[in-house]
Amino acid sequence: MANGTLNGSPGGTRRGWITTLIILAILFLAVGAYLYLRPRRIRISVVKPERQTVSNSITTNGKVEPLHGFEAHAPLAGTIKKVLVTEGARVKAGQLLLVLDDARARSDLADAHTRLKGAEERYANLLAGGTPQQVLLRKADLQKATADRNAAKREFEALERLQQRGAATAEEVAAARDRLIRARADLAQLQPQVRYSSQEQARAQSEVEDSKANVQLTEDVLRNCNVRAPSDGTVYFLPVRTGVYVNAGDLLLQEANLSQLQVRAFVDEPEIGHLAIGQTVRITWDALPGHSWQGTVATLPSTVVNRGSRVVGEIFCTVDNSERLLLPNVDVSTTIIANSKQNALTVPREAVHEDSSRNYVYVLQDGHLHRRDVKLGISNLTRVEILSGISDQDVIAVQSFSPSPMSEGVEVKIVENPS
Repeated sequence: MANGTLNGSPGGTRRGWITTLIILAILFLAVGAYLYLRPRRIRISVVKPERQTVSNSITTNGKVEPLHGFEAHAPLAGTIKKVLVTEGARVKAGQLLLVLDDARARSDLADAHTRLKGAEERYANLLAGGTPQQVLLRKADLQKATADRNAAKREFEALERLQQRGAATAEEVAAARDRLIRARADLAQLQPQVRYSSQEQARAQSEVEDSKANVQLTEDVLRNCNVRAPSDGTVYFLPVRTGVYVNAGDLLLQEANLSQLQVRAFVDEPEIGHLAIGQTVRITWDALPGHSWQGTVATLPSTVVNRGSRVVGEIFCTVDNSERLLLPNVDVSTTIIANSKQNALTVPREAVHEDSSRNYVYVLQDGHLHRRDVKLGISNLTRVEILSGISDQDVIAVQSFSPSPMSEGVEVKIVENPS
């Protein structure tokens, strides 16, 4: 009686209904999932392969520099005496551009010549054995000592002959012999000899060479006080004016042939391996939108350097600037054409898939998709070259617009016709 009451209670009936609803919901979800995920016709877009020129490029930044530039720096601290050109002026080789006050340079040159003369005299005296006065005195002493030695010798020989005849004593002969010995010793001390060591001679010679180098240096400083153009060109930077004071090493002006420029481009390390001498470079400058310059890769990186957060290799690109519109020291964008091929068979990049390091596309045949393995060639941001695996007549699936992905054998509906 108690068990019957429990099973027939309102709570037991409610739990039964809940269980039934849960089962029905699970069945509904399962059927929905099956209907949603079952293989069915999907909506896709397709294209036909196109024959076109495709290029693989490297885009980076660069800086314009003169190909053969000239920079004049102040050779010493002083005042700008004359500025004979203006910024932007075209000049000829040898033309005087700027003059510094050279009074100090002339004084330094005079001092340098004085020091050189003194060093040369000291070296010559050392080789001669002393100063001219010392040499003359030593020569007079040598002549007197020679005369004394000759006189002592004659006296000694005469006394020896007299002793043999009994006209001179042994003591007189011995005294004459002593005088001869002393005269010979005095003469020997005055004979020419090396008075200075090889080290002293080397130091004296080094002093002469240093003095000559100092004269050359001061002559260069004096000459550089008159700044002349080394070649035909344009003065494109002139930061000084007449009367200003400059320190040694300050930049005075920059001059170059602006029709011959180069671009120093900064290529990120992973892309350095794609560079080669002679590759075409396209250069643009924000200051002249719509205008571009053609260039060529002239050098390859010899090392990599840190440039901000980037690790880059630096290359130089020659530029045709015959219009003289591109200016030195400006920042530009450079596009290096690493590879280029004409009449290449290409498809959109999104049409190519990869699986286990193999590339493939889906080809549409009889309303179904079929996988084709392909071999890739040159690619850019939007297109990729297909070397093998498809033909010009194939229709290639690009994108699925249905929840189900593209797969082998799936039936499809085209929503975008091939062009």
